[in-house]
Amino acid sequence: MTAPLTSPVRAAAVVYLNSEPILHGLYNAPGFEVSRTVPSDCARKLLENEADVGLIPVAAYATHGLYEIVPGIAIAARGPVGSVCVFSRVPIEDVQAVALDGSSRTSAVLARLWLRHRLSTEPRLFQVDAADLTAAIDDRTAALVIGDQARTIHDDYPYVYDLAEEWQTWTGLPFVFAVWAARPGTLDANAVQVLQDSLAQGLAARGDIAQRYADAHGESKEAVERYLHDQIRYDLGPAEITGLQHFLQLAAEQGLLPACELRFVGETNDIEVSVSVDDLLAKGARGERLTVAEAIRIDQEAPLLELGMAADLRRQALHPDGDVTYIIERNINYTNVCNVYCRFCAFYRAPGHVDGYILTKEQIGEKIAELVAADGIQVLLQGGLNPELGIEYYEDLFRWIKANYPIKLHALSPDEIHHIRKVSNISLLEVLTRLRDAGMDSLPGGGAELLVDGTRKMMAGLKTKSEEWLDVMRTAHRIGMRTTCTMMFGVGEGSDVRVGHLNKLRELQDQTGGFTAFICWTFQDQNTKMTRGDTSAHAYLRTQALARLFLDNIPNIQSSWVTMGPGIGQTALYFGANDFGQIMFEENVVSAAGTTFHMDEAAMQQHIRAAGFTPMRRNMRYERLPVGV
Repeated sequence: MTAPLTSPVRAAAVVYLNSEPILHGLYNAPGFEVSRTVPSDCARKLLENEADVGLIPVAAYATHGLYEIVPGIAIAARGPVGSVCVFSRVPIEDVQAVALDGSSRTSAVLARLWLRHRLSTEPRLFQVDAADLTAAIDDRTAALVIGDQARTIHDDYPYVYDLAEEWQTWTGLPFVFAVWAARPGTLDANAVQVLQDSLAQGLAARGDIAQRYADAHGESKEAVERYLHDQIRYDLGPAEITGLQHFLQLAAEQGLLPACELRFVGETNDIEVSVSVDDLLAKGARGERLTVAEAIRIDQEAPLLELGMAADLRRQALHPDGDVTYIIERNINYTNVCNVYCRFCAFYRAPGHVDGYILTKEQIGEKIAELVAADGIQVLLQGGLNPELGIEYYEDLFRWIKANYPIKLHALSPDEIHHIRKVSNISLLEVLTRLRDAGMDSLPGGGAELLVDGTRKMMAGLKTKSEEWLDVMRTAHRIGMRTTCTMMFGVGEGSDVRVGHLNKLRELQDQTGGFTAFICWTFQDQNTKMTRGDTSAHAYLRTQALARLFLDNIPNIQSSWVTMGPGIGQTALYFGANDFGQIMFEENVVSAAGTTFHMDEAAMQQHIRAAGFTPMRRNMRYERLPVGV
């Protein structure tokens, strides 16, 4: 009999049928709390300390690099699995594009490995919501469909490629899709035994599980039972471990996942204890992918100057020309009315407040005219979440700006996009497509703050959740729009939160490639309702340097002299930054919280030259521009 647990264990597991035998005994197990969600969210909950153990995709295990695997339990297959398939109307050799379901990165990586092996190339890949996958399939486009949806549509398509079967044919090995994983030291032997006992009970009850599922979903019990008995394997034995290691090795060799080692609960193997911090800095400086655990260790242990040197080496490798770029643009805050009430914001005014405003077209036009007269090329147009403004307001304003001024519109933020979607009751895709067609050229990365929902809720409970922010960016990238990404920190968060934020940006960039640059800055607390954490120059330079090493797929890092001052802005150029940001005509949001640094073009060029670099104008896509363009 298993001994009682010493503390409650929060378990996050997938909602799919194939997890039911694993979870069967947990629902009534004393000391276990079970939540169900999609695979990617299981990984998020584990990373953000909303769960102690997660049934996570093996790609998430490799990406985060800081977990221990529970022995003996997996969701695996030794042949056709039925629930991870590429569906097509034409042979795969004739496919030009493949739509991917983003809820399981493991399946997406497996699909990419198989496509490269099968075709010696890779079709165009794009990500859509699970509900839209089958709609994307046509005579040129296939779709990767996973989970219970995939099991029910095999008869609808003439070409069905079962990826577990394809993997076995290719390698002769089983394929492992998911494992129980926990942070080191989280699970004791009793908790592991409960998980193993739960699976044993579930395997014995597969007939009952199949009957309940069949009754609830209108399927035959025989088909469901065949899936649970014959297609899904639940043991993590020697063959499965070999298959898992081979998958992770191939994915690392092809740049799809970071290299990692398998570690199991109960083994005496602390995370990378044999690797020094100097080794990790050198790894990052070479451009090799750092795991989440490695980045956290660097943040906590690396001396500032050594971290800065590694980031500078990486900057030199990416940008060897010695240029530091900048852009002539102007911030225009078209409204300060906002109904989100962020505790860290001193700029907003609640709806109905006497100091609330919406700029007129004439006021906006005056500001743009001053910008154009100074050779400016772009407007950064952002404001509050004003409940009076729907999609038509923005379409009309954008068209008016583009009809009257030769200017690029770097406009709104993911939170504003979500707000427009709700006010106008239309989809994200429609919002972004209509704004693009009205003249919006690109999307800034404002409102990200920290993309870890526990911290995010503390800062602003009514803002978008992290996945909503990311989904706006994902959709913008999908329609060809380029965006920036950001991080505001210094609210008392730890290394795990900052690195967790960076990891979400890196994962999305892996999927879309749509981010042109990353910008971070510290929280400014004057006139706000929050107490700041560490917002020192040391913390800023450390965080920016870490970002340069960790964000291996985002080409540009912008120095935040606006919040830190020109001197630290110059220093940041030796801590990974290759861009000095924008000429500052005016700034209202940060200055409302007590920071008021400004700079014209002559001063910016002087600061860049004094730091030992050549100033160079650019546009939002980081294309170099001659003076006067």
